[in-house]
Amino acid sequence: MSFLTPFLARQKNFPIATLLTRHLSSATTRTTTSKLHERYTFTPPPSLSPESQNDDIPTKPNKKKPKPRYRPPSSLDRNGRKPVRSDLPFDFRFSYTESSAKVRPIGLRGPKYSPFGPGRVDRAWTGVCAPAVDPKVELLEAKEEPKMEHQRKKRRGWVQGEPLSTAERKALVLQGERGKTKRQINLGRDGLTHNMLDVIHKHWKYSEVVRIKCMGVPTVDMKNVCTQLEDKTYGKVISRHGGTIILYRGRNYNPNHRPVIPLMLWKPQEPVYPRLIKTTIEGLSIEETKEMRKRGLAVPVLTKLAKNGYYAYLVPMVRDAFLSSELVRIDCTGLERSDYKKIGCKLRDLVPCILVTFDKEQIVVWRGKDYKPPEDGYFFKDKESFDDYDDHLDAGVGKRERDTFKNDVLTAKVDAALWI
Repeated sequence: MSFLTPFLARQKNFPIATLLTRHLSSATTRTTTSKLHERYTFTPPPSLSPESQNDDIPTKPNKKKPKPRYRPPSSLDRNGRKPVRSDLPFDFRFSYTESSAKVRPIGLRGPKYSPFGPGRVDRAWTGVCAPAVDPKVELLEAKEEPKMEHQRKKRRGWVQGEPLSTAERKALVLQGERGKTKRQINLGRDGLTHNMLDVIHKHWKYSEVVRIKCMGVPTVDMKNVCTQLEDKTYGKVISRHGGTIILYRGRNYNPNHRPVIPLMLWKPQEPVYPRLIKTTIEGLSIEETKEMRKRGLAVPVLTKLAKNGYYAYLVPMVRDAFLSSELVRIDCTGLERSDYKKIGCKLRDLVPCILVTFDKEQIVVWRGKDYKPPEDGYFFKDKESFDDYDDHLDAGVGKRERDTFKNDVLTAKVDAALWI
């Protein structure tokens, strides 16, 4: 007890008897436990002594099933589903404004695979489009094309119903303005793509009109953009201000019975087309062609194109410039090479003109030897409104023209009724 005296001396309020009692009781307990163990040979179970546990002791099997590993969805896995069938009477293309059925490719850059996925659509992919008519049956192709065009007109006439009055059109245009709604579809360098048709119908589910903002290469030919939108969606362009289009869905449009539009899972590879710039210009020798390209890069710039800009003014500018100069240069610094190649191709068809070179991010075009300005001209308004025959009545149109317009409207209604 002598070794506890200094410690206990510091503990003034702690009784010495209590401490001694606790020490003696713990010693007695250990002595009793050891005696019991010697008498009854008691050994604790493995669960109470982790040091003596053995790895060979069997454990209960886990009844919980393991969670299956995540497997991303594959376009190759059909799960026994049938291919999607679509009754839309036109060929499925990746872009309807930037590709034409008249221009035939000379080859493909890679293997021919369907962008819809293998076995997902009941149409064969030719490398350029998925035709509505079987491409193997060549004799039916010439007969089916006018039939499908007539079917599209009937379907669109029924969906549109009666023409809009001026008041209705103005109210719908006001509804689709930027300050009234944020619903907008951006139409970029690829133009009107196939998957964009499904996006337009989704917007029409909640609103009668949809605003489409056009930028970049497709704006060179806005007339083609409006035509393709009306032809492929069965809608109607009721207003266009610059690159902003208001597209109306129609009076008889039913969102629950919209057409089946299979989606493209990836962008198909572009086929190989003939070269736009040839070694020599037709009608000129090699030396004359080199001299013309050198002069073309030295002429003053007509205009500089901004990236993702609005280019509808380009065709009339080039036509006016050809009245005073045979060579025109357009600065395309900062644009993608594929973009200004497409712009040059559109100028060749719309102006028309001859492409000279695309060097140094410039478009140089030549008007040709026997150039004659088009008689019809190219007067493209920056702002257009599309009214019905009520406006023609107010404008004082003659009785003959008025009756003709009414008969056209009634014929569309009768054809739509027969189609139903």
